[in-house]
Amino acid sequence: MSLARLAALLADPTRAAFCTALLDGRAWTAGELARHAGVAPSTASEHLSRLIDGGLLAEERQGRHRYVRLAGPEVATLIEDLSAFTPLSGTPGETPDGTPGRTPGRTPGRTPAAGSPAPRSLRESTRLSAEARARTCYDHLAGRLGVTVGDAVLARGLVTEEDGPALTALGRAWLTDLGAELPSRAGRPGARPVVRTCLDWTERRNHLGGAFGALLCRTALDRNWVERIGSGRALRVTPDGERALRELLGVEPLPA
Repeated sequence: MSLARLAALLADPTRAAFCTALLDGRAWTAGELARHAGVAPSTASEHLSRLIDGGLLAEERQGRHRYVRLAGPEVATLIEDLSAFTPLSGTPGETPDGTPGRTPGRTPGRTPAAGSPAPRSLRESTRLSAEARARTCYDHLAGRLGVTVGDAVLARGLVTEEDGPALTALGRAWLTDLGAELPSRAGRPGARPVVRTCLDWTERRNHLGGAFGALLCRTALDRNWVERIGSGRALRVTPDGERALRELLGVEPLPA
């Protein structure tokens, strides 16, 4: 696909809203995405077909239901990286994911992160605050939690950034002690890298992605160290998670 075609696919506000919503790593129905973006089902179907044809989304059908998800981690990385280029105040009348909004302003008590949409209601303000604190970025941890975990992993020598991010021997031993196993193909040619950095669009610092980042996130969810808040991307660290993060990585509870 040409750069111009890719840019055209993501330039539409509705399609941008779909892709941003799908960063939670789960499959959505066309109807759910239509309601999320505030468009008619027929409009959503047309936009989804273009995104599928363009290779950004993958389609799954179960009976009468049509589900879509991001085509893979490389697409999620693209969407998250592009989100980091949104301006501090956003575009008047539009949020970074392309959904309509009012002219961005300041959220009381905190300077908005670059690209952060201005909340249109108390409920949305609460959601955005929760996502900034801890969320999924496709299949790895993001927000302040993701950046903090990434810092701890580097500080403990589990990952090195010399000559590019890589898992160290100490890091592999740490995973063994944790009882977590990387996919056998991770890091091989044509496969997902073991570790990569991903620019966090709310923190403006890197968090960890790749197979290692995905494994940490999956382990945290499976062991109930974090739990999802509602149906979105936001996460909450549980009491068990606070203990595990402190014992394993020296990470203290995040401020509310």
